[in-house]
Amino acid sequence: MSQRQDAITPHGGELVQRMASTAQRQDFVSQADHLPRIQLDSRATSDLELIAIGGFSPLTGFMEQADYDQVVQHMHLANGLPWSIPVTLSVEAAVAEPLKEGMLVRLDDPSGDFVGVLELTQKYSYDKGHEARQVYRTEDIQHPGVKVVYDQGEVNLAGPIWLLERQAHPLFPSYQIDPLQSRALFRDRGWQTIVGFQTRNPIHRAHEYIQKCALETVDGLFLHPLVGATKSDDIPADVRMRCYEIMMEHYFPQDRVILAINPAAMRYAGPREAIFHALVRKNYGCTHFIVGRDHAGVGDYYGTYDAQHIFEEVDAHALGITPMKFEHAFYCTRTQSMATTKTSPSTPAERIHLSGTKVREMLRRGELPPPEFSRPEVAATLAKAMQVPVEV
Repeated sequence: MSQRQDAITPHGGELVQRMASTAQRQDFVSQADHLPRIQLDSRATSDLELIAIGGFSPLTGFMEQADYDQVVQHMHLANGLPWSIPVTLSVEAAVAEPLKEGMLVRLDDPSGDFVGVLELTQKYSYDKGHEARQVYRTEDIQHPGVKVVYDQGEVNLAGPIWLLERQAHPLFPSYQIDPLQSRALFRDRGWQTIVGFQTRNPIHRAHEYIQKCALETVDGLFLHPLVGATKSDDIPADVRMRCYEIMMEHYFPQDRVILAINPAAMRYAGPREAIFHALVRKNYGCTHFIVGRDHAGVGDYYGTYDAQHIFEEVDAHALGITPMKFEHAFYCTRTQSMATTKTSPSTPAERIHLSGTKVREMLRRGELPPPEFSRPEVAATLAKAMQVPVEV
């Protein structure tokens, strides 16, 4: 019997692996006390992890200036491959000044633990305002992604990285499925078409509807909630994962759906991040990617469907993963079903949709969202997490 092939090749043709071997790790640890040290924030730690496991293929480390400039200005790497978000390690000038190209730099996580090594090949300054305008389409410091850019150091350190050891996720070890593993799972199940779904929010009926619409046309669904750093007012990752577990237990065909975590941090870059999220899922083995309403958006910085329109600016063949674009979904009281404006004859007054802010307000008042918006078990889980009494 011939060995099954992956349904899709990683971005750039090869799945990057930057995990230190046992010998490398021992060598790095033996040098640890003598290496210059950089303490990473939570986002840089997530980036380090994703580079190492291949989620950010073809990147082998933090971007050099040639890639950075092309990504910020033109949404592709220096070699022409589509790439929409800069992945950089930024430090203060005083920290960068004594570092010399060619040296090893010790990378510590936010707790101070030695987690990786940077082979420093370059250090360069950059224009924060230009990055904000190009990537986030605004310089407003109230935008969470822009704030990160302005708060970080003014010098980028670049070069290949090594992750010392793949640690089990402290909250979701059973859902920590890296690209090598997800691709193996897809092969084992015989899936040739796999659609990925990105979310930083708890699942509701509109999400469920577009996921199942997509599942009608592909072999499998890869539910991939993001569990890295998000805004302080976003629902915590453990609560969101419990909501997905409930959906898996009661509302999805388990043989056609895989639930796993995405360790990435949110950038809130709207359209640019939609491209970025698609490329990451391509590396995990997905052939398709769901892009819905205001993907990766925040506030009113982006148009409702800007994240869909941006795919028209990227060469589809070079992108290598197919976006599945969905209209805003809602519960239609006239047809008594989930629908979009493409399928429903309803007026706006006949559509049940609640914003995340509205749902949080209801839960704080002790009210459950209606079952037309959220499955009752999910709504009860959210209410319990917010520690409010529930009126039923």
